[in-house]
Amino acid sequence: MKIQNTLQKTREASRKLPLVTEEEVKQILESLAGEAERQTEFILSENRKDLARMDPADPKYDRLKLTAERIKNIAADIHNVAKLENPVGKILSERRHDNGMFVRKITVPFGVIGIIYEARPNVTFDVFALCLKSGNACILKGGSDAIFSNEAIVSVIHTVLEKYQVDTHTVCLLGSGREETQDMLNARGWIDLIIPRGSQGLIDFVRTHSSIPVIETGAGICHTYFENSGDVRIGKEVIYNAKTRRPSVCNALDCLVIDRSRLNDLPELTVNLANDGVVLYADEEALEKVKGTYPDDLLCSADETSFGTEFLSLRMSVKTVDGFDEALAHIARYSSGHSEAIITEDKEKSEIFKKIVDAAAIYVNVSTAFTDGAQFGLGAEIGISTQKLHARGPMALEELTSYKWIIEGNGQVRPR
Repeated sequence: MKIQNTLQKTREASRKLPLVTEEEVKQILESLAGEAERQTEFILSENRKDLARMDPADPKYDRLKLTAERIKNIAADIHNVAKLENPVGKILSERRHDNGMFVRKITVPFGVIGIIYEARPNVTFDVFALCLKSGNACILKGGSDAIFSNEAIVSVIHTVLEKYQVDTHTVCLLGSGREETQDMLNARGWIDLIIPRGSQGLIDFVRTHSSIPVIETGAGICHTYFENSGDVRIGKEVIYNAKTRRPSVCNALDCLVIDRSRLNDLPELTVNLANDGVVLYADEEALEKVKGTYPDDLLCSADETSFGTEFLSLRMSVKTVDGFDEALAHIARYSSGHSEAIITEDKEKSEIFKKIVDAAAIYVNVSTAFTDGAQFGLGAEIGISTQKLHARGPMALEELTSYKWIIEGNGQVRPR
């Protein structure tokens, strides 16, 4: 196995992490946040090398792109993680046995966490911060699209670790080839958990080929349903924000579902989208309603492929439904279980929507753009899980821990 030496050194580094004190971890992260900002120009210069190799029209371009403002925000997230409560060593339960022995269940790190991700260099910072805070070492496998950016960021992290005399193998970046991916997915005994972040194709590949437990961070096919009683002012702002704030990320709106009784409001609901050049893939009824008010060159007829698609760009489908039940059925059919929203003033329907819709995050009169670890008060996130086992939704410190049982006594033995 090509990467065995790296895996062994990272496993050894993970065993040393419990000896790094909580205060030292905080100092390392605070120092890293400052160093990231000091090294902004270096990181951006390496990022520009990656950007030069990608077509700006590629939906991944915006994810790949770093700016001084984005690095400043990344540093702020690292500061936030540093301030969070240590998730390791929490007592989940405890009891005194009849024979006097004391039984406790406490949180512990997983050990070594492997992350496979595509063109998102900010993930390199986020993953390291969360893994260190939760006592885990990490193996990173970024895509070739971001190789210069990721190498620069890891070099900055290693500089800070060396300053605090912490083993730099606490975080290792693998090469960007397919062979490294295959080796990583078969590194059972060296890596305890794999988390893929990227396209549905990447996630499916990892799930199919990994011999290591996987937490899926699935595609974000997000819907917003404008219900019969919806407020146009709220709907207009929520739809615009959810679609255009950052169209290349997983919490961006992909499909507007609109009640047939409110089709006359569709031109007003979508007027701001036109200003940003959003292409609408509208069904026949919706298309007729926006013709003449929405630019013709931004209008397309929807087909079956328009629904259940994560666009990751300035494109959005529009589906007309005949009432609440049909809206629920459409969302159930095409949802990826990420984030779903309803615009409504009907309290009863909002309660039903919250109970019935099966997704990690449910919104009522709020933009799906808020599905984010930092926005949920988690400091940062290592991914957004769309599965139900172990973790669901934005994952951060708590989700990077397991637990073990501690039993103490004074010579107790079990009767034969």
